[in-house]
Parts: sequence; C-alpha cells; structure tokens
Amino acid sequence: MTSEKDAPPPRKPRVFKADDIVAEPDADEAIAAAGAAAPRRLHTPVPPRRLTASDINRGFRFGSILFSAMAVLASIALGLWFARFVSIALERQDWVGWLAFGLMMIIAVALAGIVLRELIGFRRLARLANLRALVKATIAKPDAANEKKAVAALVAHYRGRGDLAWGLARVRDHTGDVLQQGDLLRLADRELLRPIDGEARRVILKSAKRVSTVTALSPIMWIAVGFVLVENVRMFRAIAGLYGGRPGVLGALRLARLVVGHVIATGGIAMTDDLLGQFVGQDVLRRLSRRLGEGAFNGALTARLGVVAVEVTRPLPYLDTEPLRMREIFGELVRSLRTSKTAKTGDD
Repeated sequence: MTSEKDAPPPRKPRVFKADDIVAEPDADEAIAAAGAAAPRRLHTPVPPRRLTASDINRGFRFGSILFSAMAVLASIALGLWFARFVSIALERQDWVGWLAFGLMMIIAVALAGIVLRELIGFRRLARLANLRALVKATIAKPDAANEKKAVAALVAHYRGRGDLAWGLARVRDHTGDVLQQGDLLRLADRELLRPIDGEARRVILKSAKRVSTVTALSPIMWIAVGFVLVENVRMFRAIAGLYGGRPGVLGALRLARLVVGHVIATGGIAMTDDLLGQFVGQDVLRRLSRRLGEGAFNGALTARLGVVAVEVTRPLPYLDTEPLRMREIFGELVRSLRTSKTAKTGDD
C-alpha cells in the first residue's frame, strides 16, 4: 500500500481529438504515460472517389479513330494525286508541260518570298522591342550619355522616312542644345512620334468604323466574326508598320497575342464594357437599332485593341504627347453611327 507521499500527482485534464488519435501512431503510448487507459483506436472511413466525366468517357473512342484514319487517308490520296499530276505534267514536252513547270517555279518563288518576308518582319519586331527596352532602361536610370544613345537609335530606326524628315532634322539640330536630362527624349517624342500617333488614331477609327458597319449589316454571324478577326489583324499590321515594325501575317498574329494578353492583364475588356455602360446611360445607344448597338460594341472593342497595340508597339512611352484615349475614339465612332442612322432614316 503506497503512502500519500509516494502517490503520483493528480493528472491534469487533456483533450484529444479523434483525428489526432488516428493520425499519430504513438498516441496510445502518450496517453498511457499520462496515466489514462488507452482508448480504442478510431478508424475514419475513407470517402469514395467521386465519378468524373473522364471516368465516363474512358475507353476507346472509335469515332475519333474513324475520323483520324479518314483524314490521314484523304491526305495521302491528295498527295498522291498531286504528285501524279506534277509528274505527268512535267513529262510532257509540249506547252502544257512547260506551262506547268513555269507555274511551279512561280509558286516556289512566291513561297520563298513569303518565308523571307515573315523572317524580316520578325526581325523588325525584335529590333523595335530592343529599342523599347533601351528607352525603358534609360528612363529608369537617367543618364545623359544613355539618353543620347537611345535618341540616336531612335533616329536611326526612322531614318529614310519622308513623313518624318522634318522631325528628324529638328531632333538632330537640337541634340546638342538640350541640357536637362529627359528633355531629349521628350523632344523625340514630340517631333517623331506625335505625327505617327495621329495617323495611328485614324487607322484605329477607320477599322472600328468598318467593324461596326459590317457587324450591323451582315446577315450571318460567322461572316461578321471572320471579318472582325481579319480586320483586327490588318489593323495590327498597319499600326506596327507606322512605328517601324512592318510585320508579316505571322508577326501580326504574334502581335495580336501580345495585345490580347495585355488587354486581359489590364482589364481592358471590362473598361470597354464600362464605357459602353456610360453611353447607354446617356441614352445614346438606346436610340440606335439593336444591330447598330452590336456594331458599336464590336467597334469599341476593336478601338480598344488598337489603342493597346499602339502602347505595345510604340518605342517611347507618352512623355510629351497626349496618349490615345479610348473615350474620344469611341465617341467619334458613336457619332458616325448616329449620322449613318439618321441618313438611312432620311432616305427611307
């Protein structure tokens, strides 16, 4: 029989969770050392895995196999037919054979020209990106030598352009007169890029009007969608060409990817939607027809993409010039739509 001195001190209350008992392998030993009987281990049942769509669609897809085999067979048949046609045409020694040979040479030269143009377009876009990086680094760390180097690269980039001859001459004449840091870049922005911004604004407005008109008048939705895509790519090429990029079709598609990514990152679509909401609140679009309202929305989205394309391709940020404003372009677009609506009503 133990005395009161030899008795262990009273155990303090402890709280154990069922998850801790299941998760910790030494829970029974810890409870036993604390002076309590080890409880019975609880086993939490594992919930069954939910059935997903991939589980239902698992297995051989005979339809996909069928269409894939048919597509490969059709490609082989088309290739064999073309090869047989070419071989027969070239074997002939009369005018048909010579005509086929001449046309094949024209096709080869045209393909080579297209590939060369795309490569040159990618190189021009890369040169424009390098110029933007140089100007950005100069603005981040102002230095007189780096600023003159950036302006010299900008002048070399636009050398030979007749529409910028006056601005190039003014930048060359005043390069040595500028003393404060940053004024030389502002001079280049004012003399070289302000005229290009005005022409880019006209290109954007013209494309937005085209998209709005075609969307409002097209009886088939897919025709309007195709025209909107083609017109936007054409607008990107024109804007890049104004700022010295002049990309090909693939380069314009790459520029379109950059523009769409920039719009998504900055919330440009929501901004366009808010702008439309403001005009609807002012009872402007409600006076138009439903089709003209759809055209206005597509035109506004095209204008927004054009403004972003200018921001992406412009070698200098807006330093001494007013940036292109989506609100002004869209306001002019709506006024043109209202004018066309009024003229159509008057003719009727």
